[in-house]
Amino acid sequence: MSPKEIVKSFYESDFANDQNLLSKYIHKDCQLHWNSSTGYRVLDYKGLDLFFKNIVSSYHSINSQISHLLQDNEQVTIRYTMFVNTIEDPENEQPLANFISIWEVKDGKLYRGYEISQAADDNLESYKSYSEIKV
Repeated sequence: MSPKEIVKSFYESDFANDQNLLSKYIHKDCQLHWNSSTGYRVLDYKGLDLFFKNIVSSYHSINSQISHLLQDNEQVTIRYTMFVNTIEDPENEQPLANFISIWEVKDGKLYRGYEISQAADDNLESYKSYSEIKV
């Protein structure tokens, strides 16, 4: 698979229920540099493992709606909105956050990531910009 196909496949995965997600897609020496609405943090493989375990305990399902996916050599940029179904309300899907991530792929896995996110809002213009799929 090309780096673009690897990133796309990862973000189309079942984040809430795939127990092999990390071993399949994340490099053991991975680092994700993440600027979120709560601040900056760096997650390594163990940090991502804990992050996904928390997801499993909080959400019934999670899926990404990708609007942009661009590749430049081994680096892939993806823009997407994450949608969730909570355990308390599994029938109601709601937007969680908007993301832009840049990933370097090494040995067929996500190796270095640079991500920025913010909580989703009810702004109609914002949703329109994400629904214009450019994958």
